Amino acid sequence: MKKLLASALFLLLTPAYAADTAAPATIADALKQAAQQHRPVLVDFHAVWCYSCYYMASHVLNGSDWQAVERKAIVIEADADSPDGRQWMDKLKITALPSYVVLDEHGNEQGRILAEQPRQKFYPRVNAILSGSDALEPLKDKAAHGSTDALIAALDVFKARNDSATGLTWYAQLPANVRTAASGNARAVTSLEQLHLAQAKAGKDNAAILASAQKVLAGDPGCSRPYVLLDLLHASEKLPDAQRRSVLATQRKATDAYLDTQIFTATPNCADQRSAVIASADLDAATGDANAENALLDRAIDTTRHALGDNLTSDRNLADNLRVYLLRAKRSDELDAYQRKLIAAYPDDYVYAYRYGRSLLESNRPEAALPWLAQAADKAYGVNRLTVTGYQVQALKTLHRQNDAEQLVTAVLKENGPWFPEQVAELKAELKS
Repeated sequence: MKKLLASALFLLLTPAYAADTAAPATIADALKQAAQQHRPVLVDFHAVWCYSCYYMASHVLNGSDWQAVERKAIVIEADADSPDGRQWMDKLKITALPSYVVLDEHGNEQGRILAEQPRQKFYPRVNAILSGSDALEPLKDKAAHGSTDALIAALDVFKARNDSATGLTWYAQLPANVRTAASGNARAVTSLEQLHLAQAKAGKDNAAILASAQKVLAGDPGCSRPYVLLDLLHASEKLPDAQRRSVLATQRKATDAYLDTQIFTATPNCADQRSAVIASADLDAATGDANAENALLDRAIDTTRHALGDNLTSDRNLADNLRVYLLRAKRSDELDAYQRKLIAAYPDDYVYAYRYGRSLLESNRPEAALPWLAQAADKAYGVNRLTVTGYQVQALKTLHRQNDAEQLVTAVLKENGPWFPEQVAELKAELKS
């Protein structure tokens, strides 16, 4: 996602052993170096399609603060669509990107940071993890001895690790006086309820999701508000219309306040603009306020265009946000032209040619889609190559070119080898369908 620094200045500022050690190619290689150098490993999980990853690469993972992190830890980038990246994501139960995981020299997790973060939040957090002061076991011990701040931090660690069941079990075993104190602390109540929400989502229990999401949103979930609102929207879809609108109407005031303070402002404390805009637009749509929905999307489009100017490469996060806003606003002609501009602006990536080709296919233009999908296929790799091939197969079959589809799949599967068996099975099923 971002090029690792290799300047003379970096080498001068880094311990001597780093200059004699090749950059690790895999996480296993990084851990071997960690064991030799007695340093932690910071794994940056990202993907080429991850808009939040582009925010972090452009706005956060750079400058003297980042150089200081690279001196403290062995930093390795892990592509979520590569075999190594995918295996480690499964091992660490990572379900969202970007994710930044710190492992000690023995491979034990010290902590993690999820999603895009502004600089002023990312660096205090990552430095605390690297120093060991934010490790889970010490937090649990402090919490058991009465520290509510440590209890909140421990609950948040369980949430970040996607391990709500273990977190809730640990909380239930705390001394009664500790839990009583926590029940009177608004932040602790919200953090605990977020674990209940995560557990309900894991169990696909819509009633429990609905109840927990409302409790979380009644508190102050901070930058998680858009994600929890989306959980509430999805869980309420099967409610009777009147009941659903009543439930959702209570979120309008807090959502508007979030937009005013975190999105349409020069100094937001939360970095994910897209999720907030889309969640709010979905809230407007679900409550039947089409005028508010359109006004919000228009505002987001105009604000983003103004920030980008004519240079789509100035901020890829914003450039991709604009694509999604145009799609959500159903500005088809503008989106069509804009997608071609994105392909021209980022010619070395598969993702925009793929998305454009897919959109043409979904609008029943398979012949027009094929050249763009082929362009994407030339640049795609790993699981992405299988995904692009699936759409190429759809287009070829629609055009009654079954033999071409079979030859394509044979070649791609040979290149893929044993990796990504689930996606391979889906591709074979697509060919036979």
